[in-house]
Amino acid sequence: MEPGPGTRLEVHIEKLVHGGLGLARHEGRVILVGYVLPEEIVRVRITGTRAGLLWAEPEEILAAGEGRMAPPCPYFGRCGGCRLQHAQYSLQLEIKRAILLETLRRIGRFTPPVEPAVVSGPAWEYRNRVQFHLAGGRIGFFEADSQRLCPIEQCMIASPRINEALAALRAVAAGAGWPRWVRNVEVFTDGEQIQVNVTAGEGRRGPVRELLQKLGEKLPGLAGGALNYTVGEHTYRVGSRSFFQVNRFLIRDLVSCALQNAQGETAVDLYAGVGLFSLPLAQRFARVVAVESSASAAADLAHNAAQAGLPVEVQRMDALAYLAGLKSVPDFVLADPPRSGLGPAVVRELVRLGPPRITLVSCEPATLARDLAQLLEAGYRLERLALVDLFPQSHHIEAVAALVRGGS
Repeated sequence: MEPGPGTRLEVHIEKLVHGGLGLARHEGRVILVGYVLPEEIVRVRITGTRAGLLWAEPEEILAAGEGRMAPPCPYFGRCGGCRLQHAQYSLQLEIKRAILLETLRRIGRFTPPVEPAVVSGPAWEYRNRVQFHLAGGRIGFFEADSQRLCPIEQCMIASPRINEALAALRAVAAGAGWPRWVRNVEVFTDGEQIQVNVTAGEGRRGPVRELLQKLGEKLPGLAGGALNYTVGEHTYRVGSRSFFQVNRFLIRDLVSCALQNAQGETAVDLYAGVGLFSLPLAQRFARVVAVESSASAAADLAHNAAQAGLPVEVQRMDALAYLAGLKSVPDFVLADPPRSGLGPAVVRELVRLGPPRITLVSCEPATLARDLAQLLEAGYRLERLALVDLFPQSHHIEAVAALVRGGS
């Protein structure tokens, strides 16, 4: 008889899988449970069935696994942001490495011929961008797998500057300064200035300006528009609607990892954003084309290239449309797609063109595995694989995969 909701079981955690969930088995059925570690014995309570799997929550750790630690954040287990604070950081890295490899084998159906390098940095106070939610005059994050608010006073993975902004936001919220139509507030910092973006409906520009003015009285350094973010020798204008990497300690390392050995005549930067990779590519290649569909990001990208005096050709269009119209073969293609990955159509165009080198920067192992499998089947070889831990304490994984055409 299948265990129903409320059933309590004693299980052995075999490993952690994508999402930071522990995998256990009961009479042949797979059970997924959060906030556990490999090799632990845990008493769990079944909470439901989804996608043919049993889901559970831990009630008691009967035998703790090696590397377990007391999570330092008082909101851990309620806030949905972090899933791995109960693991020592060295163990977190090993868990993510194992999940990346397992995902490539299970979904991509291939075993990487190279061991992934692991690039890491400080495990706390690393985020330069955070989105807060507001409800009933309180501010915080959503609880895990829900829309319930977990009010917070500080976030241990956010930069000190963001926590300063959080204190100001809480003060304004406590003073009934946020009307009910404000649901989300995003905070972005370059380390000195603060950019605050309020999610608002049509016709709210005036009230939003008033709110930001009130916030500015409590928050020195509040910027009125875009921020200038410096990475290495390049400075990037990042508008309020443009994406930028969130780990302030590892952005430069991510760029170095992605562009290692990249040089030649022509390069294409797909999903280029504000030009994080485009600008350093323009120092290595005679011609760089940066493809970005977002109007805000493309405008920032053009500005950043012009300010740097680098000849980057900006194409504001969809990556698939650009590749479909491309006749010449670039020497190098870099792609940093969203979580949905490249997708079969973009992969087909890349295979048609056959650039000698392709590097994928991915924030989703499952779609990376799918895309890599198709490129490997078409004759590419995985030359280098790296896990760049942009998201310590969370289950999220960033990976860089460098491919070359042909070879053994």
